Amino acid sequence: MTLFYRTQTWSNQEEQSKERIELWKHVAEKKNWRIVQLSNGFYQTEYICKYNENLWRDVTRRETIEEAEEAINQTVDYYNNKLEFIDGPKVVKSFK
Repeated sequence: MTLFYRTQTWSNQEEQSKERIELWKHVAEKKNWRIVQLSNGFYQTEYICKYNENLWRDVTRRETIEEAEEAINQTVDYYNNKLEFIDGPKVVKSFK
C-alpha cells in the first residue's frame, strides 16, 4: 500500500486584520447583545456597535425569545471558536 500526502505548513490564508479580530472579540461577549421584539411579533437579535454605543446592528430574527437567545449563544460560540484558532491549528495529540 502506498500512502500519498502533501506536506503543508500552516499559513493563515485569510490574514485577519486587527480590526476584524477586535470585532470578533466584541461579538463573542454576550453582554454586547440584546433581543428586541418587533411589531410583527418576531424577536430580533442585535449587538451594539463597537465604535458607537447608540448604534445596534441587527443580526437575526426568530419567532420566540428562546430561539433568539439560542441564536445569540451559537453566534458567541462561533466567534469564540474563530478566536481560538487565529494563530493556527492546535496540537491535540502527538506521538513518540
